[in-house]
Amino acid sequence: MPMTAGELLRQVRRRHGLTQQQLAARAHTSQAQISRIERDLVSPTVATLAGLLYLMNEELDLTPRPVDWGHDMSLNADNLRYTPEERIHRQASWSRGMRELQNAARG
Repeated sequence: MPMTAGELLRQVRRRHGLTQQQLAARAHTSQAQISRIERDLVSPTVATLAGLLYLMNEELDLTPRPVDWGHDMSLNADNLRYTPEERIHRQASWSRGMRELQNAARG
């Protein structure tokens, strides 16, 4: 599960040995506001989170990456060339082949 903005801020603040009050003083905000963010009661903007991290000499890096779905997405594109009926026929044929392999392995 991805880390929340509050969890990230709390983790970085603690790693730098700062209290909420000390971070709040650097950010010209209140300790209560830092606490609300860290408890995920409010969701800071990306700019606010980046700014708070910057005050601790950290940089927020939001870099998009392709999702690894665990399979070759080009296979889906290839499969969509077939009509629904052809896809059903191909799947049924594949299932029969797998069943034959399983039966052969059992001996």
